[in-house]
Amino acid sequence: MRVIGTVGLAGSGKGELAEVAREAGVPVVTMGDVIRAACRDRGLDPADHHGEVARALREEDGPAAIARRSLPHVREALDDADVVLVDGIRSDAEVDVFEGAFGETFSLVSVEAPYDVREERVQERGRDNTDRETLAERDARELGFGMGRAMDRADLVVGNVASLERLRERARAVVEEGVGAVESDDGFDWRDGPGAERLDGTEPTADGGDPA
Repeated sequence: MRVIGTVGLAGSGKGELAEVAREAGVPVVTMGDVIRAACRDRGLDPADHHGEVARALREEDGPAAIARRSLPHVREALDDADVVLVDGIRSDAEVDVFEGAFGETFSLVSVEAPYDVREERVQERGRDNTDRETLAERDARELGFGMGRAMDRADLVVGNVASLERLRERARAVVEEGVGAVESDDGFDWRDGPGAERLDGTEPTADGGDPA
């Protein structure tokens, strides 16, 4: 049994790991789906209230609320699969939940890329605001919530600055063989962007983060 968690800032390419897992027949539990379900339970449109509901869940049940709500989905997936991927971890508190639940069978992969590279990707995607300041604010929001601390705890860092096929090749190795099959990339630091410069390095923000 293996549970793989992914973490990464906007534009890092972490979604490709989930896509590769799906292609390999590996179940993917997306933490954003838990928030969207909570929106619907409250009669709210996830497109308009995702951050609001995520924030409310964490205020009501603590910073690991969404991770705890994800656990039943992960366990259910493990009934029929040897490997499950959890997409969208956003804080060190959430890492604690998965490590506590699955012990050494849980591993965390951080997908990282320099700020300027991520900015270009976000602009090309089109669905995000292309303003540089907006990406910096988004980084500050997620890093302030604890994503940076989660990234620092990763068992494997995958640098995504080369080709998409290179990223997918490494993702396939992680999914099929585990994090030990891939050499961790050095030289990446989530603190390289203006969003990190806005942090005081202490308390997380109350914001629920962006949709996964």
